[in-house]
Amino acid sequence: MLIAHISDTHVRPRGLLYQGVVDSNAMLAAAVDTINALDPPPDLILFSGDLVDEGRPEEYAMARELLQPLRQRLLMIPGNHDHRQNLRNAFPEHNYFINEENCSFVDSGCAPMRIIGLDISVPEQHHGDMTDTATQWLDRTLALEPDKPTLIMMHQPPFSSGIHYIDAYRCERGERLAEVVSRYPAVERIVCGHIHRFMQLRFGGTLMCTAPSTTTAIALQLHPEAADASYVEPPALLLHHWKADTGLITHWVPIGRFEGPFDFA
Repeated sequence: MLIAHISDTHVRPRGLLYQGVVDSNAMLAAAVDTINALDPPPDLILFSGDLVDEGRPEEYAMARELLQPLRQRLLMIPGNHDHRQNLRNAFPEHNYFINEENCSFVDSGCAPMRIIGLDISVPEQHHGDMTDTATQWLDRTLALEPDKPTLIMMHQPPFSSGIHYIDAYRCERGERLAEVVSRYPAVERIVCGHIHRFMQLRFGGTLMCTAPSTTTAIALQLHPEAADASYVEPPALLLHHWKADTGLITHWVPIGRFEGPFDFA
């Protein structure tokens, strides 16, 4: 099973630049082209939040237009820049959003894997939170099929990355997530967005990784006095490859067209 994974596209209304610097809409269009060029094609596409930049209806209309060429099923969760109801309104066919309070969901129809979307964003705030509701819902959901290979998708990661100005907006009370996940060895991966960089670590007895953004990258500054900064680094997406004999393998995939192929390896 192949799962393409994009994040943090920060779509703007037509003609506006993200942060006044980059054309995030054109960069999402390039990501869609890259996904559609994958061979073999993915079976499923995940989106781990911040589809748009300001949560405005006109941004979601633009995002819907840009995502239209995708050929596979798309599962998404909101991030801190999203507006839950506007997201629901723009994508009414995404009927897996069954919770009234948030956009958490479980999808077991993606054999052989179960996908859990864990919405831990806090309205009008940048951080996330493993609330009592989120923690109890995740535990109950995992317990329904405790042995089924599972991928959990969320927006804000619960760990300290070392980049202090983004760590201020991580998922709070992440130890609750670690405690729940540690009881379910079938959780193959926890994937996040938010950081605009690829990172991975051991967490709760499984692997956690963050997806790069299709737009700008948060600057890799690991000293505490660093000022907020971003770069227009090469954008990328992730490709998660499930194989029964190896489990889940995650590939970092640059977005764009590149010279080659050449007849050597």
